[in-house]
Amino acid sequence: MNKWEDNKAWFMVIPVFLVVAVSAIVPLMTVVNYSLQDIFGPDQRVFVGIEWYKDALTDPRLHDALKRQLLFSSLVLLIEIPLGILIALMMPKKGWGASLSLVLVALPLLIPWNVIGTIWIIFMRPDIGLLGAAVNGLGIPFDHTASPFAAWVTVMLMEVWHWTPLVVLLAYAGLQAIPEAYFQAARIDGASVWSTFRYIQLPKMRGVLTIAVLLRFMDSFLIYAEPFVLTGGGPGNSTTFLSIYLVKLAVGQFDLGPAAAFSIIYFLIVLLFCWLFYQALLKVGTGDKS
Repeated sequence: MNKWEDNKAWFMVIPVFLVVAVSAIVPLMTVVNYSLQDIFGPDQRVFVGIEWYKDALTDPRLHDALKRQLLFSSLVLLIEIPLGILIALMMPKKGWGASLSLVLVALPLLIPWNVIGTIWIIFMRPDIGLLGAAVNGLGIPFDHTASPFAAWVTVMLMEVWHWTPLVVLLAYAGLQAIPEAYFQAARIDGASVWSTFRYIQLPKMRGVLTIAVLLRFMDSFLIYAEPFVLTGGGPGNSTTFLSIYLVKLAVGQFDLGPAAAFSIIYFLIVLLFCWLFYQALLKVGTGDKS
C-alpha cells in the first residue's frame, strides 16, 4: 500500500505525458523522418540521409532570411523592453485609473494576429490610410508595398504596437510586487528617481523582465501571420523572415524534405538563442547580487 501511495503521482502524470507525446513529440519525429527523405508522393520516397541539412546550411536564401530575422528580433527587444518599462512606470498604481490603464494597454493583445496585419494594411495605405496618407501629405513618399525601408518601418511599428503591451503588463506586475517599504526608505535617504529605479525597481523586476525578453524573442523569431498578411515577405524578399521562407518552401514549392530539414534547423536556432539569452540574464543577475 505504501509503495502504491509513493508511486501514485507518476500515474497522474501519464495523461499529461500522452498529451505532450501526441501534440509535440510525434509531430517532431514525423518532421525528422521527412527531413531524411526525398518525397515524391504519398508512397514514393527515397532515403537521402542528411543531404537536405547540407543544402539548407549552404542555402544563401536561408542565410539572408536569418540575417533579417536576427535584425528584426534585435530591434524588437531594443525598442519594446525599454518602452514597456517606461510605460509601466508612468501608469497609475492605484484607483480606477490603474484598472482603466490596464484594460486599454491590453487591447492590442486581444486582436487576432491575421487581423493585425489587415488593420495595418489599411492604416498604412498611401491613399486612404490614416498614417500613410498623413505621411505622404507631408511630402514624404511612403509606400510599404514598394519600398523595402517603408516595409520594414511598417512591420516594426505594427510589432511594437501589438506586443509592447505584453512587456508593459509584465513590468507593471513586477513593480506592483515591490513592497512600499523600499520606496519609503529611498525617500528617507533622499534617493533620486533614477537611483530608485536603478537600485530598487529594476533589480526587483529582473524575474519578470527575464520572462519578457525570452517571450518576446521567441515570438518575434517565430513571427509569421502579421508580416505575411501585411507584406507577403516583400517587396522582393526584404521582409521574408525565416517563418515566411519556410512556408514558401513547404507550401509554395512543396519541397517537404528540404522544408522539414529547415524546420529542424529553425527549431534548434530558436533553442540556442533562448538558452544564450537565459544564461546571459542569469549571469547579469548573479553579478548584481554579488
